Amino acid sequence: MTPILNADLHCHSVVSDGTLTPEALAARAKANGVELWALTDHDEIGGQQRAAAAAQALGLHYLTGVEISVTFLDQTVHIVGLGFNPEDPVLKLGLSQTRGGRGQRAMDMSDSLAKVGISGAYEGACKFVGNPELISRTHFARFLVESGVCRDTYEVFRKYLTEGKPGFVPHRWASLKDAVRWIREAGGVAVIAHPARYKFSTNEEFALFTEFKNHGGQGVEVVTGSHSAAEYLTYADTAREFGLAASRGSDFHSPAESHTELGTLPFLPDKLTPVWELLADRIQYTSDTSPGANAAMGH
Repeated sequence: MTPILNADLHCHSVVSDGTLTPEALAARAKANGVELWALTDHDEIGGQQRAAAAAQALGLHYLTGVEISVTFLDQTVHIVGLGFNPEDPVLKLGLSQTRGGRGQRAMDMSDSLAKVGISGAYEGACKFVGNPELISRTHFARFLVESGVCRDTYEVFRKYLTEGKPGFVPHRWASLKDAVRWIREAGGVAVIAHPARYKFSTNEEFALFTEFKNHGGQGVEVVTGSHSAAEYLTYADTAREFGLAASRGSDFHSPAESHTELGTLPFLPDKLTPVWELLADRIQYTSDTSPGANAAMGH
């Protein structure tokens, strides 16, 4: 397998904060030429069986996936896990505990919005929730658009729900050490998601990557929906500096909201180790393609 493989290893379904079912996402990925796909719902692996079954039916190679919320230096960082055993009891328990604080946080977010004259936000957000354990800022954003407070979700996150703005409530997630451990002990590979999104100083970012690597993290998203072309190159250099494999994923949530479509990202830059090379024995192959034949994918 090569860096030119059309892999999309980061997207979300209705099981967390996406708007499409796992089956619809599999079909969309296949239609867009994706050759290797992973569903990575936030702190939840309840859609994995459906995603894998849909992928197999479509002839689409599949990796199990999840995106775990982590608190690092008082910021929320996301760690993607790929290729793990979804039945691992330690991983399942850790994710359940991580989800547990979202309900109270959502009520507090609603109270904060009420103080600036936006009432009924909790009830409004709940209309968009597929999984009550995973109510998030995205669901509140959709309510604010539907109710006419903002034109679109981009305006929402400029005016609300972010630090210093109405509706923002911090939440303490898993530790970086625990998230990486859960993924590794379940047989998977841990990947830092969309690193350019975090507001770390140069020294803080170095600390993130150093600690991640020390805990056994093995990858970083280099090409992802929220990165610019210049950031692809920046984090390609970071991957080489820290000896990390490179991942690629759109972070697709919704046809109406996501500016990057499944399977449409540029390929990985040269001279990187693609994360799928570490996961070749964990890819769920379709019934008509053997692992040996899969080595030619992307050519």
